[in-house]
Amino acid sequence: MLYITLLCASIGLLGANTGITPIQDTPFTQEYHEAYPLPDGDAANNIRAVAVDASDTVWAATKAGLYVLRSGNWSRQTGVTSGPLFDLSVDEKNNVWVGAWDGLYCVTDGVARKEPAVTGTAATVGQGPHGSLAMGPEGSWECTDQIWKPFENKGSRAVRALALDSASDLYLGTGVGLYLQTPQGWQHFYKDEDLYSGDIRALALDPKGQLWIGAMGGIDVYTDRVYRTHYGPDQGLPNADVRALAFDASGTLWAGTALGVARFDGKAWSLRYSKRWLLNDDVRDIAFAKDGTAWVATGAGISAIKRRTMTLEEKAAYYLDICYKRHIRAPFIVEKCWYPNPKDTSKWEVPDDDNDGTFTAMYMAMESYRWAVTKDPLAKANADKACEMLEFLQHITGVPGFFARSVVPSDRSPMSDLNRVLTPEEYAERRVSDPRTKRVDEDWRLSKDGKWLWKGDTSSDEMVGQIFGFYLYHELAADPEQKKRIAAHVSEIVDYVIDGGYVLRDLDGKATRWGVWAPEQINNDPDWRVEGVNKTFEVLSFLKATYHMTGNEKYQREFLNLINKHGYGEIARKPKSYGRSERIHIQDDLLALSTPGLLFSETDPARHAQFLEGATWAYRSVAHDDNVFFNFIFGAAGGQDFHPEESVLALRDQPLDLRHWAIDTSKREDIQMVRRPLLSPMQTSRLLPPSERGVMRSDKNPWDFISGDVPTPDGAYESNGVFWLLPYWMGRYYGFIAPPQ
Repeated sequence: MLYITLLCASIGLLGANTGITPIQDTPFTQEYHEAYPLPDGDAANNIRAVAVDASDTVWAATKAGLYVLRSGNWSRQTGVTSGPLFDLSVDEKNNVWVGAWDGLYCVTDGVARKEPAVTGTAATVGQGPHGSLAMGPEGSWECTDQIWKPFENKGSRAVRALALDSASDLYLGTGVGLYLQTPQGWQHFYKDEDLYSGDIRALALDPKGQLWIGAMGGIDVYTDRVYRTHYGPDQGLPNADVRALAFDASGTLWAGTALGVARFDGKAWSLRYSKRWLLNDDVRDIAFAKDGTAWVATGAGISAIKRRTMTLEEKAAYYLDICYKRHIRAPFIVEKCWYPNPKDTSKWEVPDDDNDGTFTAMYMAMESYRWAVTKDPLAKANADKACEMLEFLQHITGVPGFFARSVVPSDRSPMSDLNRVLTPEEYAERRVSDPRTKRVDEDWRLSKDGKWLWKGDTSSDEMVGQIFGFYLYHELAADPEQKKRIAAHVSEIVDYVIDGGYVLRDLDGKATRWGVWAPEQINNDPDWRVEGVNKTFEVLSFLKATYHMTGNEKYQREFLNLINKHGYGEIARKPKSYGRSERIHIQDDLLALSTPGLLFSETDPARHAQFLEGATWAYRSVAHDDNVFFNFIFGAAGGQDFHPEESVLALRDQPLDLRHWAIDTSKREDIQMVRRPLLSPMQTSRLLPPSERGVMRSDKNPWDFISGDVPTPDGAYESNGVFWLLPYWMGRYYGFIAPPQ
């Protein structure tokens, strides 16, 4: 009965149902970053402290004076020195105390005054047992009954942090240890064997009254003045250079470090770093507003990590809006966008890419799923436009069945891979590296009407992507006339491959660099051994999908011929290589894209079981990659244990910011570099959540140590969001995700 259920789940898209209980799309908290750089240069953006007063006004102590944020704009606070400031504190009357190089200032109702009784540098300010405190290398002062007087500090003068507990006992974190003042007097409060470091930078008391101590080396915790534990990289702290500590309203610890903000909820650590989350990773201070916004002082300005409540459906609408605004170029190619000046997001371009056809086909599939779920006319209209663009890629070559990789207006410049004739020496170099290399001196060709340049040497990736997109559009969005047109179009492409001996021929009559599925290469050429197993799955998918769309028995005969005569069915039981030096995530992506055409259309139980065995074989290597597209494709095909709960968590955790910020994980201390699951490149010893790694498509390695815009300018590219939107709408269509309540 289980197998029959799985088979019914995978035959016919409209009846797909794996029998799982849909995961509810309940509202969740989505974090996002807003940058608030200060207007007056580097000194003003060298932030030493940040504070939020009772009216949620934000104050920044900088190397160039005091600034206040009102209505989203910074202004310098008059009446305060324009020299370096060191600390801020807000008292119970909403006075803002400012520790400066030349003493202490107070801002009350927007008016600043200098406190004459404080005659030295005020390096640290805060609340003491009797009122506000100001401490520095020349002395210490305390405010009692609104009068400032010298304060006897029997600890070190290198005070870095203050903390006052519920018993009004005062802790001083200094450069030479921790001191405690009680009614009974002072004590040097720590044991050498307990504190990891005596150079203390931060103190914080949690809701239970435990004292958290931040220093170089990590965080130590005292309970009832007894050492309890230490948190360093071995305990999950991403960076041990701790500069600030603060607890938010939920009791979560925020630790400012040399590598961003590390957070601890009592069970696990998370990290907010890189320009996706902060203006600079050098974090000096953290303060919270009433709405939960975390205002973070960095070495390059103030960052706000904000929160909003949304559903997955609302998140999908947010991404789709980004896609529509700046990710479509004529004649309706959907791709990432590029900011010529990453600091100016008002100007962008949509560059060309080798896989423009595949990426647009994935967009078309997404809109087809969205149409099937919502019946939104815009989804149908855009799926139609994408389909027409893909048809255009075939028509523009002038060769029936052969389609272009990409197309741009003839006056566009520059493009990627400009035409270039290789010298014999250069070609020999490439041949030594890979004997299958093909000389392609003319990547771009002018269309007959002179209006377009189109790119040849079309790859197998493009073939896989287009069949995937056409098949799903045919099944989900096309009307009867469109179904006929698409069936004829796809059959022309597949006929061209069959007639060429199962290769995709370029205008020179020879196979393109990667367009090879021929039995003589797959079965007999050792240089195709690794990719060949993938290619059996691919070509069987082409034939089965085309047979399903056209009903032409020719494609079923070709399909059975490859299975029975050339062993493609048996090879497809294990359609990918697991050799460490041979695995790449592009293979996984191509197998996932090939799955619908093959498994959703196969009605023979024995063959379906054979192909599901292959899909399962391939999926097990990516089952724990948090790749929602792979998970949902496998689940829709009838696969078991496809991680729907983890997939929804990954969809929620993906940041709203889709820019390709450079994420260099090598700076983290809580993980190691390893050579698994692939041999190359270096990878992380554990998989990081989406919010802590770079934005990437499903063909990229989520374990990669460095991701994002490397070595291009940081944040120069922005994803179109289809990598998230496609699996989300798949999840909705197949019943893995319920609509929001």
